[in-house]
Amino acid sequence: MKHTNKLKFFLIYLSFTVAAVILFSVGSASAAIKPRQSRDILLEAYQNNRVKLETSSFGIPLYLDSFERGDRVNVDVYGIFEYSFSSIVNALKVPSYWCDIVALHPNVKACTYGGESATGVLTFYVGKKVYQPPEETRKVLYNYKKVDQQKGYLDIILAAATGPFGTEDHKMRFEAIPLKGGRTFVHVSYAYSDSAALRLAGKAYFATIGHNKVGFTVIGKDDNGKPVYIGGARGAIERNAVRYYFAIQSFMNTLHTPENRLFSSRISNWYDLTSHYRKQLFDLEKKEYMESKTKEHENQMNLQKLIEKTLQ
Repeated sequence: MKHTNKLKFFLIYLSFTVAAVILFSVGSASAAIKPRQSRDILLEAYQNNRVKLETSSFGIPLYLDSFERGDRVNVDVYGIFEYSFSSIVNALKVPSYWCDIVALHPNVKACTYGGESATGVLTFYVGKKVYQPPEETRKVLYNYKKVDQQKGYLDIILAAATGPFGTEDHKMRFEAIPLKGGRTFVHVSYAYSDSAALRLAGKAYFATIGHNKVGFTVIGKDDNGKPVYIGGARGAIERNAVRYYFAIQSFMNTLHTPENRLFSSRISNWYDLTSHYRKQLFDLEKKEYMESKTKEHENQMNLQKLIEKTLQ
């Protein structure tokens, strides 16, 4: 009997020992495998989506993908800029320039910046599409972070812990790698976690004045064979991501415009780029958009002057 118990104990001990060896061996092997670098992941995205970029329904090398998972809504926009990688890095590595970019979005009524040279906080004043003074808007604080991980790769992240309607974990990301011929492959992603308040507000909005608002993802065809586009929260975040993508492009397009014509050229260029997608992105006639943005830009400059004055 004693010999039987000893044998059982030995077999149990041996099984645990073998299991431990297997477990730690797997762990050691996993640790030995280096994680894929972000630059390699972006390069793979370019190679995988080259055909989609070349045959894009946008009419330009631009590809979009989005998804909803639980309370998380995410969109990725991939495209090619006809600018060298170095020129894009030199322009977008300056945190304060991002205020000039994001303020082209119709819902961003102003943007101010404060912080160090490589980091800082951008304050978005978020409101309606029509003109609004800053005091009538909601402030959303975005932390700016430039990630220098590898040579030939740019990674910029704007992250906000909270947003309008109780939303959380807003993240806007810009990545870029150089391509042959002086071009640059770029990736703009935008994501947030929604809330019960936003879902309730969205349900009312998309059932009434926003029922015709759609995104870019085709989910089917109607009886006439025309494409049916995604609506709801996914459609909304797709529209916003594309607006920001074109804001970055407009910033680059007008970078060397004389100062006295810079702002008017920038907002005009943004409007012209987005006007090609009237079904998704039309909100205001060009004259109203430019008049609103001109007043909002003045407000933004005054707000920034106040910040700089308090720091002196």
